Amino acid sequence: MQRAEQSAQATCSPHRNRTKSFSRGTRGTLEKSPRRLSDISPQLQQLTSLVAADDSKEELKSSRSVEDISNTSIEERILKITGYYGCTGEEASSDRAPLSKPDEFSMTSSGSQADVSRTSRGRRVRCYLRLIVVHLHQALWGVAVTMCVCWSWCGSTQLAKETLRRLNAPLTITWFSTSWNCILFPLYYLGHLCWSTERQSPRQRFRECCRFLGEEGLTRRGVMGRVVPFGLLWTLTCYLYLQGLRLIPPTDASALFCCSRAFAFLLSWVVLRQRFLGVRIVAAILSIAGIVMMTYADGFHSYSVFGISLVVGSASMAALYKVLFRLFLGSAKLGEAALYLSVLGGANLVFVGVVPLLLLLSGAEELDSFEEVPWGCLCGVAALLLVFNFLMNFGVLITLPTLISLGVVLSVPLNAVIDRCASEVQLNTVRVVALSVIGLGFLLLLLPEDWDQSLLQLRSALHHYHQAPGGTSETCTETTHVLKNCSSKQASTMELTSH
Repeated sequence: MQRAEQSAQATCSPHRNRTKSFSRGTRGTLEKSPRRLSDISPQLQQLTSLVAADDSKEELKSSRSVEDISNTSIEERILKITGYYGCTGEEASSDRAPLSKPDEFSMTSSGSQADVSRTSRGRRVRCYLRLIVVHLHQALWGVAVTMCVCWSWCGSTQLAKETLRRLNAPLTITWFSTSWNCILFPLYYLGHLCWSTERQSPRQRFRECCRFLGEEGLTRRGVMGRVVPFGLLWTLTCYLYLQGLRLIPPTDASALFCCSRAFAFLLSWVVLRQRFLGVRIVAAILSIAGIVMMTYADGFHSYSVFGISLVVGSASMAALYKVLFRLFLGSAKLGEAALYLSVLGGANLVFVGVVPLLLLLSGAEELDSFEEVPWGCLCGVAALLLVFNFLMNFGVLITLPTLISLGVVLSVPLNAVIDRCASEVQLNTVRVVALSVIGLGFLLLLLPEDWDQSLLQLRSALHHYHQAPGGTSETCTETTHVLKNCSSKQASTMELTSH
């Protein structure tokens, strides 16, 4: 035990000797106490490295400003350089560097602001370019479809007028041209094969589209109850239009037929309980005023009064066809509309074909021989009416329904130019005003139901754009949303139309 205690004391004795020597050395140095700063600089560095902490260093650095440094005495500067405040000479010399930081910060902040403005400007340009490209593409297709509708309706009216001069058989022309609707479903199926991702066989597509006629599909009961009545309305519409076209110029006939949209609104307001809109009531009043002025243009005692009455009756039958179709059958999809028109053409070919034959045999309609039939004009009328019906029902895939309907009213001035060149109509002041009033009423009917709300949204979006300082992407997307909202609401109101 004594040996262990002696060994432990022996191991501890060097440490004790070291502490004693260190204390003696410090006492000796303190007792010497040199009076010059150059003599005590090593001791000051040793003391500051042992005592000063990192937090106290940061507080001392942050507390001393530029003014304190400039107002300090020479001795304090020497103490700082020698390390009395816990920093070396290099660190002390770097204390003056923050004087240039505000300038660098201002330069970096101005550069960042320039970058933000440049990026926002680039986003604005890209957004506008994207909008321009999209709307230009839609506008080009819309203009193409509108011109096709205009030319097909105008051409069919002019050719029908020429055919009636050489063949006085309106019901035969109606039966022949309506029978061409059988081609619509095959044309639709060809488009389905070309552009659809999920292709179906003709039988599968036919059965799927036949569900529109009932749960049982295409049956004799469905054809007699859902197709034949509308086929009669279709035939009556075309027959009255051709009868009126025999007595009045194509310009007046095409303008008066535009009133069918106003009649459809009035019937929908009564039968379908649709929303009351003051703008459309004004459009209906303008259409009726245009009809009266059209009658007054040639005098109330002329033969044109009967022609105007027949064309107005044709427009009324077309409006009745649209309203009853929506009441009993609802809205049809593209394939269902194509199948329905094909079935209607087939029913017209089978059931109505007997009536023109009886009229020709009885002499009610004039036809001396088949060699005198103007087959070119007759086939031209049927083909143009087929194109017109195809675009009216399937043009919504390409452009807005409003632009498609706009092609109908644009056929009126085109017919007026053709009739003026052929000297078939006298464009007096009353007739021009009547045509303008009917066209204005038709254009007012093209406005959507919430056109006022859409204008307010567009105005608020533009106002927000002018007030926005830099964020133009939200405004751009908001304007695009308003435009798409308007177009989608117009496309949702698409209905099955007829000429």
